[in-house]
Amino acid sequence: MSRETTIVITLVVYKIILVAIGILTSRKTNDTDDFYLGGRTLGPVVSAISASASSSSAWTLLGVSGAAYAWGISAIWLFPACVGGFILNWYVVAPRLQTLSHETNSLTLTEVIARDTPPKYSIAVVASIIIAFSLLFYISSQFQAAGKTFSATFDISYDKSVVIGGAIIIFYTLMGGFWAVSITDTLQGLLMAAAAIILPIAALVEVGGFSTLVQQLPQVDIDGYMSLTRNMLPSAAVGFVLGLLGIGLGYPGQPHVVNRFMALKDQKALIHARRIAILWAVCVYSGMILLGLCGRVLFDTIPDKEKIFFVATNNLFSPVIAGVMTACILSAIMSTADSQLLVAASSLTHDLRLHREKTSVKQSLTQARVVVFLLSIAAIFLAIFGTKEIFDRVLFAWTAMGAAFGPILIVRLLCGPITPRATLIAMLLGFTLSVVGYSIPATKGTYIDRILPFVLATVIAYRGTKK
Repeated sequence: MSRETTIVITLVVYKIILVAIGILTSRKTNDTDDFYLGGRTLGPVVSAISASASSSSAWTLLGVSGAAYAWGISAIWLFPACVGGFILNWYVVAPRLQTLSHETNSLTLTEVIARDTPPKYSIAVVASIIIAFSLLFYISSQFQAAGKTFSATFDISYDKSVVIGGAIIIFYTLMGGFWAVSITDTLQGLLMAAAAIILPIAALVEVGGFSTLVQQLPQVDIDGYMSLTRNMLPSAAVGFVLGLLGIGLGYPGQPHVVNRFMALKDQKALIHARRIAILWAVCVYSGMILLGLCGRVLFDTIPDKEKIFFVATNNLFSPVIAGVMTACILSAIMSTADSQLLVAASSLTHDLRLHREKTSVKQSLTQARVVVFLLSIAAIFLAIFGTKEIFDRVLFAWTAMGAAFGPILIVRLLCGPITPRATLIAMLLGFTLSVVGYSIPATKGTYIDRILPFVLATVIAYRGTKK
């Protein structure tokens, strides 16, 4: 059996499973509480793995391994940044948000932030616009990952690949809502963990072991490849390191991640979930960094650094095994956008009705599904006609939402309610400074882009706490 045939068969089987999940979970989706939070009955395994997968996926598999391949040792800073973000989320945010959302019956992050504030402050409107704008870029990056994978595996154009991946995601997200998203993301997360263990180990064995890797890396003919700061001047080096570490600050502000905390059934489930999630993060991020470094030794010239994952897979395994792994990871990448689609839909339907008369359950579900469909189409167009750099696009959306919502959420959970005025100012300032910092080449990816907006928004939010 050829590699292409194996991939096709595996893909078909996996897609049948996804479609079946969508159909079966549609029976458990009877109202908006089910559609957005699965009735608040998530157990530890599903919540931990699905939250981890929805916060990582294409960016981790392709972006982090590609960064390690291109940058060298300095990519190691991504490990404490991302694992630290997991720790911040699961030990500081999760227990408090789970309790607060249950007490207030909040379904979304925006509802937690904007609840009981006067309509004149338009917090829900501003939050919804920020979420929809940021997640549009985030979702399109997942479609890009699918397109790159299909085009690298089959004789199919990138544009067609994006459309195929998007169509599958649209179907099962529309059918099953939160339950479909959580279960498929759990499958995705397990596949990612398996790949992050198997593939780097195979690459390390091919190199000749860790000692050989250490001997070979200094021979890579790239300036600063063995430097933790890429041989930058001191001021630039500080900005580079802080910029990478600042990625961890974005975790609390991701609506598609923290909604899993709100869906947990109880504190006992949370305790088990955070252990699973931290272990997952350690395995996946260390594995992808190791893969990128081994890949540079094994495959010196790759035009697109974000394809090192697939180049290594195709060269290190037999056609059948490589086909199965490629197909599974392709499916995992494609299923990541579902969480972002669901959160964006909740922002543009549920959140914008915080101060309005509630519509019927049937109307709410219909509106949510229409928004999911329209956002998917917009993301497909952006993936086809926009830039093709997954790493940068994800970090842009990640940092923007992290600076807009993370400070407000943390201060709200630790210090109590924040005045509506301070909430709105902190949200707008964090988001705006993050976008401006990203848009300026000299500050893009530095602490000015990823840390300063977060810190300033936190100060404003804290000063606005109701004493």
